[in-house]
Amino acid sequence: MKNRVKEERELQGLSQEQLSNKSEVSRTIISELENGKTDVITNVTLEKIAKALGKKVTDIFFTE
Repeated sequence: MKNRVKEERELQGLSQEQLSNKSEVSRTIISELENGKTDVITNVTLEKIAKALGKKVTDIFFTE
C-alpha cells in the first residue's frame, strides 16, 4: 500500500517518535510504513495515524 506518511509527517515537522506518541502507534510500524516494508496494517492503525496528522485516511493511504 502506498502512503504519504513520511511526506506529511515531515511537512508538519514531526519526528517518527513524535508521530508515534501522538497517534499511539509504535515507531516501528510508522518506520515500516514509510519504507514500504509492511502492507499488513489494521484500519484502526490507519485511522490513528491519519487523525494524528489531521487528515483523512484516504489523504494518507491509498492502494496502487
